[in-house]
Amino acid sequence: MALHFQSLAELEVLCTHLYIGTDLTQRIEAEKALLELIDSPECLSKCQLLLEQGTTSYAQLLAATCLSKLISRVSPLPIEQRIDIRNYILNYVASQPKLAPFVIQALIQVIAKITKLGWFEIQKDQFVFREIIADVKKFLQGTVEHCIIGVIILSELTQEMNLVDYSRPSAKHRKIATSFRDTSLKDILVLACSLLKEVLAKPLNLQDQGQQNLVMQVLKLVLNCLNFDFIGSSADESADDLCTVQIPTAWRTIFLEPETLDLFFNLYHSLPPLLSQLALSCLVQFASTRRSLFSSPERAKYLGNLIKGVKRILENPQHWEFAPNSVHYLLTLWQRMVASVPFVKSTEPHLLDTYAPEITKAFITSRLESVAIVVRDNLDDPLDDTATVFQQLEQLCTVSRCEYEKTCTLLVQLFDQNAQNYQKLLHSASGITVDMAIQEGRLAWLVYLVGTVVGGRLTYTSTDEHDAMDGELSCRVFQLISLMDTGLPQCSNEKIELAILWFLDQFRKTYVGDQLQRTSKVVRLRSDVSRVPKKAWKIVQVYARMSEVLGITDDNHVLETFMTKIVTNLKYWGRCEPVISRTLQFLNDLSVGYILLKKLVKIDAVKFMLKNHTSEHFPFLGISDSYSLSDFRCRTTFYTALTRLLMVDLGEDEDEFENFMLPLTVSFETVLQIFSNNFKQEDVKRLLIGLARDLRGIAFALNTKTSYTMLFDWMLYKRYPTYIPILQRAVEQWYGEPECTTPILKLMAELMQNRSQRLNFDVSSPNGILLFREASKMICTYGNQILSLGSLSKDQIYPMKLKGISICYSALKSALCGNYVSFGVFKLYGDNHFDNVLQAFVKMLLSVSHSDLLQYRKLSQSYYPLLECLTQDHMSFVTNLEPPVLLYVLTSISEGLSTLDTVVSSSCCTSLDYIVTYLFKHIAKEGRKPLRCREAAQAGQRLLHFMQQNPEVLQQMMSVLMNTIVFEDCRNQWSVSRPLLGLILLNEKYFSELRASLINSQPLPKQEVLAQCFRNLMEGVEQNLSVKNRDRFTQNLSVFRRDVAEALRSDGSTEPCSLDMMS
Repeated sequence: MALHFQSLAELEVLCTHLYIGTDLTQRIEAEKALLELIDSPECLSKCQLLLEQGTTSYAQLLAATCLSKLISRVSPLPIEQRIDIRNYILNYVASQPKLAPFVIQALIQVIAKITKLGWFEIQKDQFVFREIIADVKKFLQGTVEHCIIGVIILSELTQEMNLVDYSRPSAKHRKIATSFRDTSLKDILVLACSLLKEVLAKPLNLQDQGQQNLVMQVLKLVLNCLNFDFIGSSADESADDLCTVQIPTAWRTIFLEPETLDLFFNLYHSLPPLLSQLALSCLVQFASTRRSLFSSPERAKYLGNLIKGVKRILENPQHWEFAPNSVHYLLTLWQRMVASVPFVKSTEPHLLDTYAPEITKAFITSRLESVAIVVRDNLDDPLDDTATVFQQLEQLCTVSRCEYEKTCTLLVQLFDQNAQNYQKLLHSASGITVDMAIQEGRLAWLVYLVGTVVGGRLTYTSTDEHDAMDGELSCRVFQLISLMDTGLPQCSNEKIELAILWFLDQFRKTYVGDQLQRTSKVVRLRSDVSRVPKKAWKIVQVYARMSEVLGITDDNHVLETFMTKIVTNLKYWGRCEPVISRTLQFLNDLSVGYILLKKLVKIDAVKFMLKNHTSEHFPFLGISDSYSLSDFRCRTTFYTALTRLLMVDLGEDEDEFENFMLPLTVSFETVLQIFSNNFKQEDVKRLLIGLARDLRGIAFALNTKTSYTMLFDWMLYKRYPTYIPILQRAVEQWYGEPECTTPILKLMAELMQNRSQRLNFDVSSPNGILLFREASKMICTYGNQILSLGSLSKDQIYPMKLKGISICYSALKSALCGNYVSFGVFKLYGDNHFDNVLQAFVKMLLSVSHSDLLQYRKLSQSYYPLLECLTQDHMSFVTNLEPPVLLYVLTSISEGLSTLDTVVSSSCCTSLDYIVTYLFKHIAKEGRKPLRCREAAQAGQRLLHFMQQNPEVLQQMMSVLMNTIVFEDCRNQWSVSRPLLGLILLNEKYFSELRASLINSQPLPKQEVLAQCFRNLMEGVEQNLSVKNRDRFTQNLSVFRRDVAEALRSDGSTEPCSLDMMS
């Protein structure tokens, strides 16, 4: 779409398509046009036109977006132009304070970016971009709208200064952030606090929306100041722990004044809930201040003021209802306190044994009481958010075991009462009512809670009596299981079933796990307990009560109950994906331990599953249209667990394996017949998706050579060439439907995995080559077909194309590194399967942009390790690539070197090392070309010629690696050091230029120190790439990095200098 932006009307149509258009094609075209506009020389004039004459807010937003992208470029605009843009925007928002909020926000972000990027720029001996704070004070003297704009400018500036831009050197960011912290941030905080004092000094008019908005923006500004990364620690925001706030020492006076804390506590009590939570967030940061900011008396006084304020809040709890997420933090607090009890050495009473049971009781009763409100008011059920429920229960489990007798008594009482009510409702004639829904919800919570307290045994000191209580509670759940299962399929409840599965899993971890088998003894009768060894007593206590009530005497009986429940769920809950998925995950967990496997295979329910794994007995294995294709994923888990069970006693019994595979054989024969007759394509597609997922589960579980060979023979020999070609035909036919191709490609990738050396066939066997040939055909088929899709939109490109490509690359990498195929055989006998798959790799690669390679993690983590394999063992292929292709590959390595993903960057370093080593050895051998090495010499010559034609390629990579070592947080220093030595030896002149550039960019006192660092780096390093020489260079590099970091460390008062070697 070549647009010549000649009129305002054209630009406004573009805005409409971009921001509120519903046509995906038009939006894509509008995005392309936006990029054209940014690159256009008339971009600034068009932005001005949109701001001054645009008739919609979206026109002004487009102008702000373009300006933001323009000033964020690596090569900045001239300083005069940036000053003009900043001043223009300031005047614009001052003259139009009633603009749409998102427009003001976008324009202010432009000002913040300009200020940050030009923070150290000087014009006429002045830091011209630091005048922003003086400019803001003019806004604060105007109307409420102007005040709000001024505060937002400071808030956005503070956020921008704190924001790490990973496309720029982190050292530069820290330099700017540190200077901003030392020169401006304290003044901004003082200014914000003075504004809040002014607000409190006057009667608050909470009905005035403008005044509310001003208070909200000022509180956000204070929070941004307190959230600033003062020391460059880049704390992980996803962590539960509140990190210490490293307040600068210069701010002590603000924190020592009692009025500061009083201000925010008063605001909390004076403001409506939406604003008071911001005041509370600020108080949290004040409470997290580093201890070393105060002397001991000062800290005691500061903490005393904090506690007084918190006590006042707790005495006035009307705002608690507005903090539903506080349960997580409250439980975390109590969980940590209770967990620390065994380590408390103080003789003073901690009173946790008094209050922990009350906390548990409050949680239990509040959950049960909430059920009636949720049902009657038709609110969102907390049980539907299983992730949050599990998180809370895992914290509660430790708290609940403190004074466990009280908790157990409460649960027994509540469980019996609710179970009786539930039975009465079941026997009544009224059917499903509101009362039934409430009772089922309460039972679901109670089962979850019983599972939680039983699981808590592993987190807290347990006694014999506690284990007996676990047995008492567990009996009730097992009885409920029997009651629920006898009512199937007419009477069922998904939430109770999910709760039961949670309980079973907790019971398994606590009383049935492999680690407990050494102490668990069979107890037939209660009287037998006396004869059990002392160390087995604890486990026995659970089964003693269960033996009396249920006849469950040991873990073997429990396993039978588990398997009966699993089979029941798989039979009757086939249409409920959450229950099936959780049931199969439970089965999978059971099938992991060898001791449990030996016990499980003796159970009748397991024998039934092994002989009857068909849709007739387990409906979720069917292909009915009522099942979503995404539901088929659970079949992989099912067959993984089932195959583990099969392998226990299988040995080398091929007939038994054939019988197990019979349902899949029938399915394949059905597919073959349907393909031949060409009818009901949708059915065959579903059948193939199910088969691919089933086979992948089976292949994943076969980790020995003997067992894997049985599957291999079943697929490639006994019915060869029937089955694999069917899958290839499916890929060819439905290549544009990833729900079909992805399972098939994942199956092929799994078959190529040489896990536990299962693919190391006998020396006389061609199996490895046969398998690779079939994989080559499938990858080539998919690669050729997928390229015919043409250009795809941003939201379609990964599921439709890149995901499949990443799986193909993963499969190819497994084959190349699996050590079960001699690839020289293909060329020797004129077989083109190896060449074809490499060409398919290149075609698929060239259809992917460099940005997509790094943006999609699964793609990058399959491509770069594959490239590592190719450069290690197949450099002849790399050197034969066309120059544009080779340039693409090397550029991808260069861009991958600086990524934060260490898997990717390490693979890039290794690939680069192989390439550089190959080139270095070729140059060292030049002039000595015996006839037998002529082909290898020609390959080396091609690579050398390419590098001579494109010297900037290796130079750029050397710059990236040096930049990483000197200025970045290098997490894989060893990997970086390996290719760097070869690059230095191949480009000594450019290395000298880099060294001189870095040294000359520093102040004179530091130049000699840096020069000595570089001399030490190459000390004792010879002109070769032997292992010994590489190791010496790696050691030198470690010392070099430490010494340079020390030399460059700034106290924040020196003037800035260029810290980017790549500039």
